[in-house]
Order: sequence, then structure tokens, then C-alpha cells
Amino acid sequence: MQTLPNWNEDTCFIPINENLTLAGNLRVPPEPAGIVVFVHGSGSGRFSPRNQFVARCLHNIGIATLLLDLLTEQEEILDQVHSHLRFNIALLSERVLGATQWLFTQPEVAHLKLGYFGASTGAAAALVAAAQQPRLVAAVVSRGGRPDLAGNMLEQVQAPTLLIVGSRDEIVIRLNEEAYAHLHVEKCLEIVAGATHLFEEPGTLEQVATLAGQWFTRHLASQATDTTH
Repeated sequence: MQTLPNWNEDTCFIPINENLTLAGNLRVPPEPAGIVVFVHGSGSGRFSPRNQFVARCLHNIGIATLLLDLLTEQEEILDQVHSHLRFNIALLSERVLGATQWLFTQPEVAHLKLGYFGASTGAAAALVAAAQQPRLVAAVVSRGGRPDLAGNMLEQVQAPTLLIVGSRDEIVIRLNEEAYAHLHVEKCLEIVAGATHLFEEPGTLEQVATLAGQWFTRHLASQATDTTH
């Protein structure tokens, strides 16, 4: 059996601005075909077992990954009480932008095409960040996301976008359908049969990883990305 990387080790520190540094884990397989940034939401972070699972699956098919915490430890503590930062899409997307800019200063991945994998409210932040960087972001995937929270920015997204929702997550299906109607790019809405919001049912998270892997493999071409903007 192939040895999988341990995402709980080898922490890197990502300067977002002069006052803020975020923690992340950058994993690069041999001859990567692209890189995917995981945009967590709703109180989650780089230690999310679900996103780590998907990241490992992407790593196994030759895609580099960056898992990062969009909130500091102090902010996480506050957000557990007030739950206000996880819904601050403007703040989260600004941090995604900052992490992306840092990523393209790293020689081992600077030439790769970029994708975003967003979960929950992080999906909205990923879409907003993608809309603001149309020449950089080649694909977006949302898992059980709230793309509707991206609001008017959905109209400006140019990256091909895949929305994945569980069939038993009825409210989120409706919200994804509403957001889907406002996306004017190559797009797909996949409903995973039998899955609830967290895709905890046997085999459902594997389906998410397979769908995401196929989408990113298709859109993260091997040629260098355009980092001029």
C-alpha cells in the first residue's frame, strides 16, 4: 500500500499582510499536474479529516495541494462562540487571495495551474477569489458548499466550476441550484446519492474525491499558468 503524506506535519507559514500570517501545509508530488488550494469554512481548517482525505486522493493522481487555516487560533476561539467570521466572505476571500499570491512565490509550484476546492462557506470565498483572479484560477470545486454566499460575484466567475452536494442535503441543494443559475461558465452540479451535508456515509466522500479529481485533471493543464495580472 502506498504511504500517504501526513498533513499534520511540515507546517508552513504564509504571510498574508504585514500583520497576519496563516498556517498551512503544502504537499507537492513528483511532476505535479497542477495545484489545488483548499478553502475551508464553517469552523473548519487544514486538519479537517474530510478535506485531508480529498487532498490525499488528489496527491495520488499527481496534483499538489495547499491546506491552510483561514483563521488564526485566536479567531477560531472567538468564532466558536460568535460564528461571525466563518460567514465573513469578504475577509475569507481576501485571505485566499493572499495565500494565492504567496503560492506563486514558491518555485516548486509557481508554474502550475491553480484550482480551488471550497467547502461550506469556504466555497463562496473560493468563488469570490476566483472571480477576482480570472487569469490565475483554472477550476473551482465546491463540496457541500454555500456558493450562494458569493452573491453578485458569481456572475464574474470565469473558472469552470463543479458543485457537489449530497442528495439528503436538501436545503443546500436548493441554494446550490440558485447559485448555479448565476454562473455563466462551464459548470456542473453533481448530486451524490445518499449523502448528507458532511458526506459521512460509506463511499460518499470517495465519490467527492473522484469527481473533484476528474474535474481538476481536466482543467489544470500541464502548461504554465499566467501569473501576470
